[in-house]
Amino acid sequence: MQNNSTRDLIVGLFVLVGLASLAYLSLQVGGLDLAKGNQITLKATFDNVGGLSVRAPVRVAGVKIGQVASIGLDKDLRAAVSMEVQSGLALSIDSSAAIRTSGLLGDQFISVEVGAEDENLKDGEQFTYTESAFSIDKLIGRLVQDSGVSK
Repeated sequence: MQNNSTRDLIVGLFVLVGLASLAYLSLQVGGLDLAKGNQITLKATFDNVGGLSVRAPVRVAGVKIGQVASIGLDKDLRAAVSMEVQSGLALSIDSSAAIRTSGLLGDQFISVEVGAEDENLKDGEQFTYTESAFSIDKLIGRLVQDSGVSK
């Protein structure tokens, strides 16, 4: 049999590894990125952001390149979204940002479609072309309204 101090040390190490694993998994599920590196901030305005939230991913061709930093209102009362993306990417000035949904009932993210211009977006600049979130409520409302008018 082992003495009590050796057993206590092993149990303590086991608990410490368990807590560290739990903390790591919590950060991964929460979407917090501790290794930010070199990033630039890009902005976009939308008529409707739907269920988009802070720390939602920003993707190009399905690959995560950053995340949503903040969501607020601009002076025209449109949704202003600030995104932190990798600085080494060449996103041309005619690139577009659209709010998309993962799967049928999934989380929302921003999908960036790369344009063809030679000049690239710089830190603090804004996407010119945006597409707001698709609203199922509006679609159902139109269907109900259209079916009521035809009778």
